[in-house]
This record gives sequence, structure tokens and C-alpha cells, in this order.
Amino acid sequence: MPEVTIPAYKDGDVLVDYEQKVFEDIKANEGEKALVTFHGVAFEGSIGLVNTLNATRLLRKGYDTSILLYGPGVTLGFQRGFPTLGDEAFPGHLLVNKRLKTFMDEGGKIYACRFSTQALYGQTEKAFIPGIIPINPLDVLDCILTFQRANAVMIHSWNL
Repeated sequence: MPEVTIPAYKDGDVLVDYEQKVFEDIKANEGEKALVTFHGVAFEGSIGLVNTLNATRLLRKGYDTSILLYGPGVTLGFQRGFPTLGDEAFPGHLLVNKRLKTFMDEGGKIYACRFSTQALYGQTEKAFIPGIIPINPLDVLDCILTFQRANAVMIHSWNL
């Protein structure tokens, strides 16, 4: 077997050039909006985490940003914990909940469909992280149309 002659990587090494940006760092113009929608079950892939980070970044760039949770996406907004609410059963267990709280603390709004909450997941509005705004199922489409009419940046994600 050939001998490996390159030194092993160690903590602190850089494997890629993460400082070079290819695109301009866009900031929102006055009054611009953004909407991030979730139609996916909590913990099914990384999209919940990735898009909460995207929503927070849009907010920090100056966009009036909202999140819409509908269908299985409402499960992202439920309070969690084990053995009691707020207790992290393992590192990262409550990461999405913490990201949603940060988003709201920084001025973002989160809407969640009441139909999905009750009819699909048997939960009440009390299940939501405080600050999440429950909406009528007929408001789901009107929310998207409202942001479309405002020429908002929209990121839609679906997973099942």
C-alpha cells in the first residue's frame, strides 16, 4: 500500500475559500417583502433548518419577512421538549424551535394554518410556540397572493 505523504487535516484548517463572494450582497429596498413557506414535516430533512436560516437572513437584509407554516409545515411551529416542554433531549433537538424564536424576536412574523393544526395533527393553537399567529385555512392562499401582489421574494419548500 502506498504511503500517505500529505499531513492530516486538523481543527481550524480551511478546506474551501468561504470568504470569496461571487454575487453582490443584496439588501432590501424600502418596503420590500419576503415570504418563506413550509409544507414539510418537522425533522424530515434539513429544509426546516435551512429555510429558517434563510428567513432570518432575509429579515437581517431589511426585508419585511414572514414565514407561512401549512400542511405538515405546522409541525415546525409546535412547542417541543423532553421530558418537559423546552428541555432539549439531545443537542440540536430544539434547533428549529430556537431559530423560529430568534426570527420572531428580530421582528419576523410566523403564520400557521389552523386546519392543518387540528384536522391533520390533532393539536390546538396552544401547541404553537408563543408568537406564532394562527390563520384560517382560506388565508393560506391569500397570504401567498398578498406577497405576490407586493412583488415579494418568495421561497417555497415542500417535502413529504
